Amino acid sequence: MSSPRLLIGRRSLQGAYYMLTMTVAGRERIFTNDATVECVIEALRCSDREQRSRTLAWVVMPDHVHWLMQLGNGNISRCVQAFKSRSSRAIKLHLKSQSAVWQSGFYDHCVRSDQSLLKQANYLIENPVRAGLATKVGDYPYCWTRWPTEIDAPAAADVPAQAGQPANAA
Repeated sequence: MSSPRLLIGRRSLQGAYYMLTMTVAGRERIFTNDATVECVIEALRCSDREQRSRTLAWVVMPDHVHWLMQLGNGNISRCVQAFKSRSSRAIKLHLKSQSAVWQSGFYDHCVRSDQSLLKQANYLIENPVRAGLATKVGDYPYCWTRWPTEIDAPAAADVPAQAGQPANAA
């Protein structure tokens, strides 16, 4: 059962930026191959196509997903519910399982400034390095950001101005 504390102060503001974290049920490490990760990526893309979100960055860790996005139509809870539902169905088909995929609830953080947005994006793409899954940013295959990574970028100060441009990062 999700913690009621996660709901305290939660507000859905269309056009606002959010850093979201969704965790796999039982912290099971199910995102360790291309096929299960693709189920998550396709659910993120579908959310964007349905204009529920505008994805800025994501990382699929073995037992959780971080998603930096701008909220589109609807509210944050419905957006995450649709993402979890769509990805769960695909993952269960692939794994031939009926077990729950996601823990109930999710963590959200409303990002209030361009500087904080960049900080959240960097935190997200550096997560695999901190977890020991990669030796440097850009090596982990299940990570994407709209902005160039620090390796690709001319200067970190220039990154927020390029928010609408696709990144060279995979």
